[in-house]
Amino acid sequence: MVARIKAVPLVVSQAALAVTWLLLMAASTAASAAPFTLFESGQVRPLALSPSGRFLYAVNTPDNRLEVFQLKSSGLVPLVSIPVGLEPVAVAARSDEEVWVVNHLSDSVSIVRLDDRNTHGAVVRTLLVGDEPRDIVFAGPGRSRAFITAAHRGQNVPFDPRLTTPGIGRADVWVFDANRTGASLGGDPLSILTLFGDTPRALAVTPDGSRVYAAVFHSGNRSSVIHESLVPNGGEAVGGVPGPNVNFQGLRGPEVSVLVKFDGTNWRDVLNRSWTDKVRFSLPDKDVFVIDATANPPAQLAGSSGFYSGVGTILFNMAVNPVSGKVYVSNTEARNDLRFEGPGTFAGSSLRGHLHESRISVLGSSGVAPRHLNKHINYAACCAALPNAENDKSLAQPLGMAVSSNGTTLYVAAFGSSKIGVYSTAALEADTFVPGTTNQIPLSGGGPTGLVLDEARGRMYVLTRFDNAISVVNTATKQEIAHLPMFNPEPPSVVAGRPFLYDARRSSSHGDSSCASCHIFGDFDSLAWDLGNPDAAVANNPNPIVPVLPEFGTDPTFGQDPGFHPLKGPLLTQSLRGMANHGPMHWRGDRTGGNDTPNAQPNSGALDEAAAFKKFNPSFMDLLGRSAQLTPAEMQQLSDFVLQITYPPNPVRNLDNSLTPQQQAGSDFFFDTTSFFHGPCGSCHQLDPTANPQEGAFAGFFGTNGSSSFDAEPLFPKVPHLRNMYQRVGMFGAGFPFGLQPADPFLGDQIRGFGFNSDGAIPTLFRFNSGFDRSPDNPAGIPNTPEGLAAKANMELYMLAFESNLAPIVGQQVTLTDASPAEALARLHLLMARAHVGECDLVAKGQLASRPVGFLYLRNGGFKPDHAALPPLSEAALRQLVSITRGALTYTCVPPGAGQRIGIDRNLNGVLDGDEP
Repeated sequence: MVARIKAVPLVVSQAALAVTWLLLMAASTAASAAPFTLFESGQVRPLALSPSGRFLYAVNTPDNRLEVFQLKSSGLVPLVSIPVGLEPVAVAARSDEEVWVVNHLSDSVSIVRLDDRNTHGAVVRTLLVGDEPRDIVFAGPGRSRAFITAAHRGQNVPFDPRLTTPGIGRADVWVFDANRTGASLGGDPLSILTLFGDTPRALAVTPDGSRVYAAVFHSGNRSSVIHESLVPNGGEAVGGVPGPNVNFQGLRGPEVSVLVKFDGTNWRDVLNRSWTDKVRFSLPDKDVFVIDATANPPAQLAGSSGFYSGVGTILFNMAVNPVSGKVYVSNTEARNDLRFEGPGTFAGSSLRGHLHESRISVLGSSGVAPRHLNKHINYAACCAALPNAENDKSLAQPLGMAVSSNGTTLYVAAFGSSKIGVYSTAALEADTFVPGTTNQIPLSGGGPTGLVLDEARGRMYVLTRFDNAISVVNTATKQEIAHLPMFNPEPPSVVAGRPFLYDARRSSSHGDSSCASCHIFGDFDSLAWDLGNPDAAVANNPNPIVPVLPEFGTDPTFGQDPGFHPLKGPLLTQSLRGMANHGPMHWRGDRTGGNDTPNAQPNSGALDEAAAFKKFNPSFMDLLGRSAQLTPAEMQQLSDFVLQITYPPNPVRNLDNSLTPQQQAGSDFFFDTTSFFHGPCGSCHQLDPTANPQEGAFAGFFGTNGSSSFDAEPLFPKVPHLRNMYQRVGMFGAGFPFGLQPADPFLGDQIRGFGFNSDGAIPTLFRFNSGFDRSPDNPAGIPNTPEGLAAKANMELYMLAFESNLAPIVGQQVTLTDASPAEALARLHLLMARAHVGECDLVAKGQLASRPVGFLYLRNGGFKPDHAALPPLSEAALRQLVSITRGALTYTCVPPGAGQRIGIDRNLNGVLDGDEP
């Protein structure tokens, strides 16, 4: 028998409580923006129709809610807004009364129960799954099984993710019996499938529910990098770095690594030279997996029937043709095996205006057939002024899709073009379609992420993320006929700046490229690019440099030129998250304000992040292929937006913010033991969560204070932060010795071609740490002893759990009902404990006596209700209310400062939600 939470006697009577709370009324109104943390989570399946076709369900990602609409011939009628978890990105309706919502930041799935009119509802069960879940479908016998994608990590997983182990998959699909989710705290999955790829994103299901397709998000393109130590010095003439090896001034560039791509037999560079003997792993490039949803338990199909390769580099969404069974995969294909930004005058070639290609790949019995959506573009010519006819025809960054019931028409949400593309499936599959504006539907809101067809009414509903709204489209006339905004708590600066990151129409002459082509949803693409510019001059490096210990002299450069040579070699795409308060930008810090004003914390010279970010403006011309830079006002809007993007909590660190014994030992060594000329690792990688407190929510240093540092590498780097090391796991196998660590033997199949360091050439953090081994060149290094090996291994574990702006508890949830297991109370007490020390604000949202309610934890043990006239209630009193009203409350740790808005005053107008008229 499962233990249940017991009701606690109260001083007041149950009857009195019931009468009081039956008076609660709820309302939702649109008003001004609120304190808000910007995560910029990518929506996957933001809309769903009810099985009866009477209702539309939409995720309101920034407001952490499920919005419910009634469908009428006259349009959409809002019915109810239901709080769920943080950053909901996908929704699926099991019935008209039961809807499942995937909460990306909360690592959870909310099961929402509605009344038969869909005018009242609440979360009645919260399933706890792996890190950053993204999509959900129902499949299997009677569509009774829920399939959910998640990363192979997170505090809720019931297994060791083995983050330091080579050759394992890191793409998880959780499967639940929707009729019996289990009695344990987070639910009991039927199985957790681990697929041989990196983090998965999209799912799709066949019409009969027997097969589920799961797509890897950053699936890669079989590209990798050869470490600089394996590349002969002296340039192309001696078998080294492909030329040109000097810039237009004739100044020789540094010795750097070399990008390679596997052609099915060999790893080749841009000159078609083979580097196969230097690569100690293989990349099978398994992109889309096929799962037997009817098996017990569900399982990937065996052999080659169980996956598709070569689908694309970044896989966004999938749709299945209900007649032919063919699968359409929206994706982009990266051209990172080629090089350079700029006009290409000196080198004779450039990636300018042609970085990624937006595609739909068709999967069928004959294999994979990629279809370039913008085959009309003349990439040999660049860069015409805006607007132009070529740009008008382009569709960028395809996301959500829907296929007509007769299988003849595919609708594609072109996120980067603010349009819907309409394709004949026959023409798409045969590649005979002709790009043109006649088969496009412009959307006023911008940034469409997902769509659903309402064929009975001749309508299509599209979620437009730029303005957080829903467009209604007449599919016969191909026109938008209505546009309904949802409540949006985002500051105006976020709404105004977002299009400059994603909108390819205004970012590029061709209309197919934007910053988000590589910075996917403000993050990265898991690739390295060689975006040097041979037509550019060497620039001065004004950034502050970490000093060295006195016994190693007074020159922190050790005679190395820290200047910014434009031939910088391959560098990993960096995230746009968390750049505030972390100094100059790019791996070298070559986007810096330090040449304009003197350096000083918090915001002067090189340490002025806004000034640094504005130095990216030339990239609109040199890389994206725009005819002119953004105006100062436009660049200010983009900067204001991007500098608000925040890292999610670390998914490896314990929820109580403690470290395991090995992680703690690694932390101690990292900060206390000298291992290089500068002192301990922490002397460069500074950790100070309170640094520059005037920066508010963006205060703190998390691995860097913005300084540069000598590290015996060819490039003189800015010290990088360490908040996202866990995202780089998956490359194993080094063909070179590093420190005292010998080269690896061939390690077989791996899931990533890029790892750590600026160019991604170092597979693991353990090997990176070995770069600080004791040697004649580094007498202060880590000794080659059992203790030294343990220190490096422990530091690896610590770095994977490194501190971040937000504590691990942020986003975590628990739902209490009268049938909750006893362990739910322990989890609630954990949330309260972390809120008490300020790591989060704790809110409770739900339904009591059929009325929506909200509460904010006051850290003195009381929960403030969303009615100003009512006193705070104890945790025990809230449990009693849940019991006597047979209600449900979901407790969520939200970012510090957001509790008032999310818990009790949605629009921050001073009138609590329960008191709104």
